[in-house]
Amino acid sequence: MTQGPPIFGPSSPRSQPQPGHLYDVAVVGAGLAGTELAWRLAHAGRDVLLVSQALDTLGNLYQPTIEGAGFPPESVFAKVAAQMAPDVDGWTFHRLLKAEIEGTSGIHLLQSCVTALDETEEQVTLSTWEGPQLHARTVVLAVGAFLKGRLLIGDTMEDAGRLSEVAYDFLADDLTMSGVWLVGAEQTAAAAEGAPDYAVRFLTPAPSELDGFRVNRLERVRMLGRCTPGEHTYASVLQDAARLAGELA
Repeated sequence: MTQGPPIFGPSSPRSQPQPGHLYDVAVVGAGLAGTELAWRLAHAGRDVLLVSQALDTLGNLYQPTIEGAGFPPESVFAKVAAQMAPDVDGWTFHRLLKAEIEGTSGIHLLQSCVTALDETEEQVTLSTWEGPQLHARTVVLAVGAFLKGRLLIGDTMEDAGRLSEVAYDFLADDLTMSGVWLVGAEQTAAAAEGAPDYAVRFLTPAPSELDGFRVNRLERVRMLGRCTPGEHTYASVLQDAARLAGELA
């Protein structure tokens, strides 16, 4: 008896995305907020694009383990953490989380860098660094500390976000050209064993630019997570993702 080729991803995807495909929701950024939101929307029956400029860091935390992370019980992060308990290794967690997202029907996981948004009455067109355009009825920016992110380690500054990933400079410039007022923010991370502490400086919209999750100047665009004003924890970001999923679903 011969075996067929291995099967990856969901066994019954809801769509076969082709150029010009119109998603229900495009989520830009696959950190905590974006990953949780995409997972919840897909389970609610939505056709979701989850696009990130670095899929190798999907769901990565600011710490090397998940110990004390405090994930809300109904989140996909809590589900994955329970699967690997009592292990708390961050890399193991990331690997299992990515497998969970890849196996969720309704999510198209794409590695690409979004550079601009063009909104019409019916949809948003997302331009990318690589060239192909993407289309969705609603776009959620969950780009964390990457809007013009600058990584500071000691006396060194790099034009990048956490872990030296590419920063969303073009997207920040496009939001500014749309009239969105962006202001500075900073996130610090304590030193882990064998590595120095670091800080990331980045941009967020001014509080007056948002009405809940909605960007006031862009009818079909929402923002979620650490790229929005205020103090954030793992728990608060995941709870906000659940709230936005409820609104969009």
